[in-house]
Amino acid sequence: MPGTTIKDALAKWQAEHPEEKPGEVLKVSLIGQLPPIEKMDATLSTLAACEQLSLSSNSIDKIGSLGALKNLKILSLGRNNIKSLAGLEAVGDTLEQLWMSYNIVEKLRGVATLRKLKVMYFTNNKVSDWGEFMKLAELPVLEELNFIGNPLQEKHSEGGEGDWRDQVTQRLSKLKKLDGVPIVRAGEEED
Repeated sequence: MPGTTIKDALAKWQAEHPEEKPGEVLKVSLIGQLPPIEKMDATLSTLAACEQLSLSSNSIDKIGSLGALKNLKILSLGRNNIKSLAGLEAVGDTLEQLWMSYNIVEKLRGVATLRKLKVMYFTNNKVSDWGEFMKLAELPVLEELNFIGNPLQEKHSEGGEGDWRDQVTQRLSKLKKLDGVPIVRAGEEED
């Protein structure tokens, strides 16, 4: 059975929200379509005003067709089959939050294009080494990171070397919250 297209998912969304116009709405959720969405296609360009796009729990394998979403601030792509961050550069000047947990991303190549990214939910992916992780240091305003369930985090968590939080706080000095827990550095008081 072929997957649901973005066009069909948007038509279904429009039927559920007849008072709203896709080109003017700020938040669009196409989560868990049946059959699932497999491809991010050019139909996304109709969402010109969209600030929050949710495509979680589908079968998308790569990021694409985001070029027309000039206002996009929050992108939710969790629980898909995404292998790479390629395609995110199209929203590098606006994206503030990236929710991409439960995918199969090993490499963080391209993450540096996300100059306004403040929040990154990236649990249960496949990042396994500090070299890849350190690409996050290129994000100038990253404040919150959730990285639980990646092989690197598991190796350095309580069951492994036990130095995960110390390692991350040393490497990402601007981070304020790691894995849901505020970071309190020496000389700082908790809010």
